[in-house]
Amino acid sequence: MVPIPGTRRPERLLENLAAAELTLTSTELAQLEPIAGNVLGDRYPDMTETSSARENH
Repeated sequence: MVPIPGTRRPERLLENLAAAELTLTSTELAQLEPIAGNVLGDRYPDMTETSSARENH
């Protein structure tokens, strides 16, 4: 598991960096696995239609 933070505040960056030191047990990972399977969709919206493309419509 690898966090991919998108942060704007220094205190959140420190929290995210601390996650690199986190070690999960096999039991904890097994508990998280079914939850991870429920994640749907993309994190960010589709950006293929940029503002310049919208201007041409």
